Formats: sequence, structure tokens, C-alpha cells
Amino acid sequence: MAAEIQPRPQARKPCLLSKIEAFQEVVTAAAIIPKEDGVISVSEDRTIRVWLKRDSGQYWPSVYHTMPSSCSCMSFNPETRRLSVGMDTGSICEFILSEDYNKMTPGLTYQAHQGRVAVVLFVLEMEWLLSTGQDRNFTWHCSESGQQLGTYRTAAWVSGLQFDVETRHAFVGDQSGQVTILKLEQDSCSMVTTFKGHTGNVTALCWDPAQRVLFSGSSDHSIIMWDIGGRKGTAIELQGHNDKVQGLCYASHTRQLISCSSDGSIVIWNMDVTRQETPEWLDSDSCQKCEQPFFWNFKQMWDSKKIGLRQHHCRKCGQAVCGKCSSKRSTIPLMGFEFEVRVCDSCHESITDEDRAPTATFHDSKHNIVYMHYEPTTGNLLTSGTDKVVKIWDMTPVVS
Repeated sequence: MAAEIQPRPQARKPCLLSKIEAFQEVVTAAAIIPKEDGVISVSEDRTIRVWLKRDSGQYWPSVYHTMPSSCSCMSFNPETRRLSVGMDTGSICEFILSEDYNKMTPGLTYQAHQGRVAVVLFVLEMEWLLSTGQDRNFTWHCSESGQQLGTYRTAAWVSGLQFDVETRHAFVGDQSGQVTILKLEQDSCSMVTTFKGHTGNVTALCWDPAQRVLFSGSSDHSIIMWDIGGRKGTAIELQGHNDKVQGLCYASHTRQLISCSSDGSIVIWNMDVTRQETPEWLDSDSCQKCEQPFFWNFKQMWDSKKIGLRQHHCRKCGQAVCGKCSSKRSTIPLMGFEFEVRVCDSCHESITDEDRAPTATFHDSKHNIVYMHYEPTTGNLLTSGTDKVVKIWDMTPVVS
């Protein structure tokens, strides 16, 4: 049912501790139980399972509960042992786990949405249950009475949700690639602002209340760090995945960002460096280096009797350049480009070996990740893949 992987000491790499198998369908969400050798999982196979590590080293289900429909998401609060599970039907079911995690008692059921619940988030300090669904509604309920307190209609269905307790701001990322900040009151909601930097839908959000920084991941393979606390509108791009970003978490004690992707990669970003914003791409009718006309500039093509060229942009300076003037490639880690990107010839000459020093490390999980959860107290990371397997990693070699 579950296999124990004997760890091999490897310098500066995540160490695979265990695999949990026996699922009929993909695990949509899971959480490591802090202070316990345990995992809670919810799955498309309609099951809620609590896995505890036995003396044999294997994980065995101490709780196995079947729901009426597929489980789409979950939120677990270790202090109250309250488990909130979002369903395919739009309802949210709550359970209270016993102290020994061998029993699960049903609690309230919320008829929260008309479509599949996308994200659910329990906020203990407010006694609120926040949720989003494919019906494009963001709702919040009182977790004590089960009463709906308010709702907000979003432009597209929300796939990312975070909440700041101090300011009562909710961050919602949607399928249009937009992130909206909402100010929540007890029974009302107001839109503060929206910002958009992704060309694909937002797939993951992570909020660091200490630095007041929001990270957003997208199907466009990119991550953006929004410096909200700095009040300068700074947005830093991070380019280090080849597929959709599926999960983000921030280790504030080491100032490292962990991201996972559908390509199976686990990337550890060093955020304790001075990063630079990527430049705006400049508009021009001709190459800003050699002044050759671009192919739509008919007048200059006719006057100079030259064939128009295709337009490119240097990722370092943002200038519009032709292919001949931007024939080089380079990594620019401090601008977030961990992979080689197009730069103009003059910028390529200015980039030193020190500038090319990587600010991220890359690790292969060997399965296409659909969900991740990081538990900072243990330093363990959980990944769930399309292979219907949950893997548990020791991240202390790389997050420390």
C-alpha cells in the first residue's frame, strides 16, 4: 500500500523519504500533519484518508472515508484539527479529527457554490471559511454558524486564494491571469485593486505576511513576486519552469521560495538577493541598434530599398532589435531568467560570469506534479502527481 524509501545522503538535494500509493485517482490536495508522522489526502476517487507512519516505516490509512462525489480541494487547521473539504458538487464538508488521528467526526456542510469548489481556506483568527468555485463566486462563511456572510462575483473563476489576517485582504487569482485584492468586512466586500502580469491563468498564490510580498504562479510557466508592502509597484519575474506552475510556498526563515511544476521540477529560489525588474518592451518601427526597418515599415523599406526584418526584444534592456543584432543568448538570474534568453549583442558583452551565477537550484521529482504542500516545522515537502502517487521529501538539505 505504501513503500518506504531508504534515503541516500546527497549533498544539496531534496531527499525522498516516502511514497504513498494505493489511490484509484489523482490526489487533488494533501497536507503534512505537523508534529505527527502523518498525511491527510483528498482525491478524485472520492476518498478522504489520514495516513500515519507505522513502526515498520510504512504509511497506513488510519481513517478511510468515502464522499458522495470527487474531492476537489481541502484546508486543514492543525490547531483545531478542523478539515474542510471542497467537493465537485459545490458543497464544502467539514470534519474534526481526533487527537490521535484515528477518527474523523463530521461537522458542518456548506452549500457554497453552484459548481466545483476550486479553493477552500479556513481562517481561524476570523472564524471564517473562504472559498472559490467554478461558478465564478468568491464566498465567505462563518465557521461557527455555517451562515454565509458575503459573496463577490469574479470576472473569471478563481484558481488561487490567499488571505492576510492583519488587514483582512483576500488575494484572488483567476483564469484570466489577473490577481484581485479584496477588502473583507464581516458581511461586505470591496475591491481594492487588480494587477495583471501573466499571459496565462493564475494557478498558485503564496502570501508572505512578514515581508508583505505576494507570489503568483501561472500556466504561462512564470512566477511573479509582487512587492505589496514596499508600495512601489515592484514586480519581479522568475522564469525557471518549462510547464504550468502548480504550487508555491515561501520559507520565510531562509528567504527561499519553493515552486513545483507540471514538468516535475522542484525549484528552490534564493530570494535573499537584490533582484531587478524586467524592462518594458520598447516599440519601434526599425531596429534600435542598426536602424534596419521592421517588415511592417513599408515607407522606410521603400526609401532604403531594404527588406523588412522581424522584430525581437532584448530581455535585458527591452530594446526592439532585429535577429542579427540579438544573435546571442544568456541567463540573467538577477532578472529571474534562469534559462538562456535573447539579448542584444551589446547587453551580451556587458553580462559578466558573476551576473550569470544562478540564484535557483533545480530538482526532478520524477512525476508530473499537480499539488504541493510544505511543512516548515519539519522541513518536509509533499508532492502529488498525475501518477496517483504522493511523495514526501526532506527539504532541509536545500532549504536551510
